[in-house]
Amino acid sequence: MTAQTPPTPPFRDQRLPFAKRIDDLLSRLTLDEKIGFLHQFAPAVERLGVDGFRTGQEALHGVAWMGPATVFPQAVGLAATWNTDLVRRVGEAVSKEVRAMRARDDRVGLNVWSPTVNLLRHPLWGRNEEGYSEDPKLTSAIATAYTRGLRGEHPTYWRTAPVLKHWLAHNNETDRSVTSSSVRPRVLHEYDLRAFRETVEAGATAGVMPAYNLVNGRPNHVSPYLREHLRAWTDEDLLVCSDAGAPSNLVDSEHYFDTHEAATAAAILAGVDSFTDHGTDSSKITARVRGALEQGLLTESDIDTAVRRQLSVRFRLGEFDPQYDPHALTTDFDTPAHRALAQEAAEQSVVLLKNSGGLLPLAPGTRLAVVGLLADECKLDWYSGTLIHRSTPLEGLYERFGAERVEFAEGVDRIRLKTSAGTFLHVPEADADDEVRGAEGALDPALLAGRTDLPPLTTDPAGTEFALVDWGEGVLTLRAPDGRYLSVAEDGCVRASADQPGGWVVQETFRLEPHANGHLLRHLGTGRHVSVAADGVRVAEANPEIFELIVVESAEDAVTRVTSQADVVLVVAGNDPHINGRETEDRTTLALPAHQERLLRAARAANPKTVLALVSAYPYAVDPAALPAILWTSHGGQAAGTAL
Repeated sequence: MTAQTPPTPPFRDQRLPFAKRIDDLLSRLTLDEKIGFLHQFAPAVERLGVDGFRTGQEALHGVAWMGPATVFPQAVGLAATWNTDLVRRVGEAVSKEVRAMRARDDRVGLNVWSPTVNLLRHPLWGRNEEGYSEDPKLTSAIATAYTRGLRGEHPTYWRTAPVLKHWLAHNNETDRSVTSSSVRPRVLHEYDLRAFRETVEAGATAGVMPAYNLVNGRPNHVSPYLREHLRAWTDEDLLVCSDAGAPSNLVDSEHYFDTHEAATAAAILAGVDSFTDHGTDSSKITARVRGALEQGLLTESDIDTAVRRQLSVRFRLGEFDPQYDPHALTTDFDTPAHRALAQEAAEQSVVLLKNSGGLLPLAPGTRLAVVGLLADECKLDWYSGTLIHRSTPLEGLYERFGAERVEFAEGVDRIRLKTSAGTFLHVPEADADDEVRGAEGALDPALLAGRTDLPPLTTDPAGTEFALVDWGEGVLTLRAPDGRYLSVAEDGCVRASADQPGGWVVQETFRLEPHANGHLLRHLGTGRHVSVAADGVRVAEANPEIFELIVVESAEDAVTRVTSQADVVLVVAGNDPHINGRETEDRTTLALPAHQERLLRAARAANPKTVLALVSAYPYAVDPAALPAILWTSHGGQAAGTAL
């Protein structure tokens, strides 16, 4: 006798419609297996040959958090192009890189949490960079274009499954999990819902993510609007993914429910299908679901409804039909076409705000002085990938005019920090092994970033000259001559070890606090002061060091030094996306930081033909009267400088 091949289960039969296949697979899952699917990290079901699945892959303007990828302009910059075809092509390129990266790293997810559709109704909101505009029509048009690119054009299988963020009326970071947005019915329907509705009705989105805040006193994660509006706009099984930690907030910070079982049940009944909570540990969420079932707050049918919506997305992504999935073999990554598209998007995102007398564009033979904290930077934000290529404004101007016609001064205060013992803070030489050297043998700050084996700061009679920048509100960064920023690691030691400020809690920001005849240096990440002891420089709760600030060269002197012979001065000002305004942190002012106002005044005093280029994630209030020309661009990704 020959062994018979077991019949193909219906959920594997590509000839059947997805609805029948989902019903079949759902019927084969045990209750425990279905409960496991409700967490962000759904486990594999090996007996059925079903792989594990993770909701959530950040892809706001390129593949984020997973290493090198093509970096496009920030979302607010993409919207400034007013070009839906361009934005669709950017979404297409991003989704192809998601697929290509997943082929070599299965941690890369195909359920992408992008775009952000929140309207930019408050200019001080810390996440303005993530949205498109304050206008619902423009926002929905750009969001629809981006999701169409992310989804792809195949009628059956999706390249990625985009989820819109953050439902609903979310416009503050301070106390975001406990504040309630008061929204009148007309504003709700004609403004906040409208931005989401047109994109959902276009059929290119897989779902939404509720926001941390409450609306009219009710948390978004138990909002009736998910059922009454969102699910009424389409026949598709939309997937609702919670924001990170928000399910626990329903009890822990919002105190809207007395127990986590009641909160979890209410969220599921409201329409939440996937719980992003406690990282990769699913045990707490699954225990809460079981508790809700035992208490009669949920039925197995309620669980089935949520799991069905998840499976609908997974089938559309081709997970169960790899041989028929047209996107399965996508390899497009960092292609010449993607590089050209990044430059095209950066070019179109530049906005000319003023141009008196036709000063711009600059004539080819112009002698140019370039100053400013953003002039030789290519800044990334919290939702960026790692740069493969980079072009700063200064590099772009060298390319355009020739290095011999461009003079540059960053315009920082160059200082030494003198201790009470009469010595100065000193950055020891970094380990000179090949692992931290670039192509030409110089120390590469990007390769040094995060190196905990680097020596901590010491003191010596000469000391190190630091570049000090005040980013506003007294928030400082200190940078060593080789480009490394002072940072504090878990051991409390102060090292020059960071390529850029960054991280969920930024460890590269400080504040100088007047004290006696000098200053204390407070590290903002830990809240502790810098102290100097025999075993090195560290942050500690006791014995803070009193420093004397020795200015070697002021920012204004640096500007004056390079502007005297220039035909035109270009000041490149703006923000660092990790400082004073970002996720978890709203801004307190629209004013340009005082340090940068100083540079602008010094440049204008030296030459009235001063052009201001604002490179910023947020709006600034700038007086245009004394400036003949002003441009704005978001942080423009890898091609920002060439584009400018």
